[in-house]
This record gives sequence, structure tokens and C-alpha cells, in this order.
Amino acid sequence: MSKLRYNVLMHNRALATLFFTIFLDMVGVGILIPVMPAIFADPASPHYLLPAGVSPRVGYMLLGLTFALYSFGQFVGSPIIGQLSDKFGRKKLLIFSVLGTVLGHSLFALAVTWKSIPLLLLTRLFTGMTTGNIIVAQASIADITTPERRAANFGLLSAAFGLGFVVGPFIGGRLADTGFVSWFTAATPFWFAALLSAVNFFFIVGMLKETHTALRREQGINWGKPLANIMHALHLKALRPLFLTGFLYNMGFTFYMTFMSVFLFFRFGWNEASLGNYFAYIGLWIIFTQGVVTRYMNKRWSEHQILQQTIIIAGLCILAFLLAQKASWLYMIVPFFSMALGLTGANLTALISRSALPSVQGEVLGINGSVNALAMALPPFLAGTIAAKFDPQAPLIVASALIILSGVYFIGHMRRSRG
Repeated sequence: MSKLRYNVLMHNRALATLFFTIFLDMVGVGILIPVMPAIFADPASPHYLLPAGVSPRVGYMLLGLTFALYSFGQFVGSPIIGQLSDKFGRKKLLIFSVLGTVLGHSLFALAVTWKSIPLLLLTRLFTGMTTGNIIVAQASIADITTPERRAANFGLLSAAFGLGFVVGPFIGGRLADTGFVSWFTAATPFWFAALLSAVNFFFIVGMLKETHTALRREQGINWGKPLANIMHALHLKALRPLFLTGFLYNMGFTFYMTFMSVFLFFRFGWNEASLGNYFAYIGLWIIFTQGVVTRYMNKRWSEHQILQQTIIIAGLCILAFLLAQKASWLYMIVPFFSMALGLTGANLTALISRSALPSVQGEVLGINGSVNALAMALPPFLAGTIAAKFDPQAPLIVASALIILSGVYFIGHMRRSRG
């Protein structure tokens, strides 16, 4: 086998392994979405965890806190894992992260089975702190990708996100449905997710070659990096507008993700299976976007040009969801929403990566991970509080406003930078 052919084979094998890793990571996230309303918002559900007589408003706040702790854990853990991957290599840290995912899903399943809310909350924090798969996978992609192919390959990772959102909610909805199989419970999806992550562990060990050759073993680890990253992000003049755009955008998206399932439960009376089908439909369109639309768009327009359109469209689509009086209307809006999400995610990450030196890809993407994790840690508890104060659709109004604001800011930045 020629050296060129061998390099192409190793490149493709690495892409496939990273794709599978992100896919399984998002399956674990997606599984949670259709189950959460039954756990915290529906006293009539057999999966409801709160004691009888507790106000539903408490459930809203606990739902928000469950999402918030996971993102706060990522805020603390992601930059440290990013540094460790620069120091010791991507493969070792991926293995560590996947093992953390296996343990996290298993503990979550036990917490649901035992109806232990404290264990459930602690498990989400632990899982967020140890799961750095996305940051390390992004750094690995940057290691092996030329600048011209970066957006397309980041789009491939976003397609893994999309596929995870097809399979995850679908699995979560089915494996928690006692009408589908009588012995299924709300814990069943998480046992299944733990099993998939265990398979992924062996897949990484056997298939992935180290992608980071310029190891920085002499560099110490800054354990205060999470907070330092936020300060650093504010002082990186070239990247600051992108970080702020991503911060506002991810805040809005997290408001949406935290309470969209609860909104649909109350607006249309959907159960876990119906919620799983809806989010799976979104995932299918994201896959189409990343597999087809992203490559087409990036050949014709720059990342900046694409982002000036897609961010605003995503925010407007959330407003349209709120106006929908029939479920069929939702399914008509989803293609536009999903394409806007897919294009925004891939192109924003590509812009940030393009601005970083090869030797610090892990660190810069770790900073970006900290910014995004902080953006995703703040909204869930706020969303729960807002929903408890007003109603479950109020967080979606905030979501739309924040995403539109991020788009307006990005457009203004582009105009200022062009003079």
C-alpha cells in the first residue's frame, strides 16, 4: 500500500471514529429530551419523580437545574480536558471521556430507578465534568484537516449531532414507553446509552490513531482554566465577536431545548414517543443539512455570509413554533429551523478554528467550549424559574429574542469590520 493511500485510509478511519463518538454522545443527550417532561412535569406519569402534593412549579425548576448542572460541569471540565488533550494526546482523553459517559449514564439510570433526585442531580454534574468528547473530537478534526476542508469536516461532526438527535429522542421515547414494552421504565434508555458508550470505548481503543503529534508534555495544567478562559475570551480581540455571538446564540438555543418538550407536552398533549418522533424529525433535517446543504453552501459563500442569514432565521423559527396551533404546522417549520441550526453550528466553529494556530487548537476550542458551556449552564435554571413564574412557553420567547440578538450583533460586527 502506498504512503498516500495509507494516509487517506487513516484519515477516513479517524473521521469515522470521531463521527461515531459524537453520535453516541448526542444519543445520550437526546435520550433525555422526551423523558424529562414525564419525570418532572407530569404528575400523572408513572415516571414522575416528585412526591405527591409538590407544586408543578418545583418540577419546572428541577428540570431546569438538571440541564444546568450538566452544562456547568462541561464549563468546568471542558477546558481542562482540552489542555490535557494538547499535553497527552487526543486518544487518551477520548477514552477517559467515554468511560465517564458510561459511568454517568449508569448512575443516572440508578437515580431514576431509586427515585433519588439528589443522585440524579449529582450524576448530571459528574457527567458534564468528565464528558469532553466534543472538544477533543473537534481538536482531532482540526489536527488532520486542511483549512479548505475544515468547514466541511466540522459539518460532518454536526451531522453526527443531527444523527444523535434522530436516534436519541427516538430511543428515549420508545424505551421509556411502558405501552411499547411493559417492563420499560424511564431508566431503560439510560442503561441502553451506557451500553452504547461501552461499545464506543472499544471502538476508540481499536480504531483511532493519535492525531496530535505536537504534544506539549512539559506544559502544566491550569486548573483555574474555566474562569481564565472566560477572561481570555474577552481579551482575544480577533475572536471576541465570534465568542460573544456564540454565547448569545447558545444561550437562546438552550432556553429552547430546555422547555420545548414541556411546551409541546402542554400545547398538544404529546407523550414520550410523540416527543421523540418530533425531535428525531429535527435531527433528520440537520443530517441532510450537514451532509448535503453545508458542502453546497460553503463552496459558494463564506462562513461570514452564511451566518448573517442563518442565525436570524433560527430565531424567527422559534417564534413561528409558538404561533403554531396544529402539530402539522410545526413539521412545516422544522426544515427551515434545522437547516439554520446546522449551518450556524458548523460555520461558527469553523471560523473559530480557522483563527487558531495548529499547536493550540485544543486550547482555543477549549475556550470556545467554556464560553458555550457557560452559555448553556445559565439558561436552564433561569428557564425553569421563568416557566414557574409565568408558563412553559415564556422560555421560548426568551430563546427567540437571544438568538435574534446574536444575529443582529454578528451582522453589526461584520459591517464595522469592513469599515
